[in-house]
Amino acid sequence: MFYFYVLYSLKDNRLYKGATSNLLRRLQQHNAGGTRSTKHRRPLILLYFEEYAEQSAALSRERWSKSLEGGAALRELLKSAGLLNEEGQINLPG
Repeated sequence: MFYFYVLYSLKDNRLYKGATSNLLRRLQQHNAGGTRSTKHRRPLILLYFEEYAEQSAALSRERWSKSLEGGAALRELLKSAGLLNEEGQINLPG
């Protein structure tokens, strides 16, 4: 299985999008500072993911999510799912 995933930075309230074949290992790498693009944005939480049978599909979804149109559509999807509020920040319980 391959995954497209969205991480949320608790430090700067920004999203990071990626693709991997091992979701848990990749999240641990991000939070251990092993990824240059998120090293200074830790801690990160897994906000959303999609599972794909083909690596090419997960990579395609990642590329789409990083485009202007895809990024806006992804934010709307996360808002409609109740994961982000209207300001684009995570909805905390309570």
